[in-house]
Amino acid sequence: MEKKDKIPHINVDYFEDLTGNIQNGDSGQVDEVGTRIRLLREERGFSLEDLSDLTGFEVSRLEEIESGRFKPQLGMVMKLSKALDSAVGKLVSGMGTKLYSITRKNERKSIARSASKTSKKKEYSYMSLAPEVQGRHMEALIVQLEKNDDKEISVHSGEEFVYVLEGTANLTIAKESYDLEPGDSAYYLSTTPHYITAKTEKATLLAVLYE
Repeated sequence: MEKKDKIPHINVDYFEDLTGNIQNGDSGQVDEVGTRIRLLREERGFSLEDLSDLTGFEVSRLEEIESGRFKPQLGMVMKLSKALDSAVGKLVSGMGTKLYSITRKNERKSIARSASKTSKKKEYSYMSLAPEVQGRHMEALIVQLEKNDDKEISVHSGEEFVYVLEGTANLTIAKESYDLEPGDSAYYLSTTPHYITAKTEKATLLAVLYE
């Protein structure tokens, strides 16, 4: 397969802030992410230098990711997935093998946490709801937000739907600000400048991301 000579364009700052480092799951998830990236890179015929040129990540960092020595942020995984012409879910939780998925409450998989770039305070944690579905284009997540006064507005590709389960969230979008209570929801194109955080100390959301 020939290499792509066009560098993909995507703003991943929002996802880097939102999801932070992917933590180890029950089956060594972080190491598996690095292995998936390496296998897909080799399948595409890319060298580490090629992938570095496409993503802007240093070769040494890519080596650490592929070996499992560095836990990549989900934003980094998104950028790698674009460069490798792959779905994000395929790199994060695998391709999946099922036509549908039933996820019990006690079966939800914690996949990521984040910390503020400045204060290192935890801001978000995610649980994946349907990693087993093959060929999916949506990622369904339970997200727990913590209050953060430092707003970093984001613009990126895709679409998002959020539904508040507990607490109060604040959504800043298109220069407007909305407090969302339990039962409130929002759907928006991710190309619209936006930022979401907890207004109370914590807020829990159902979030669906569409690539």
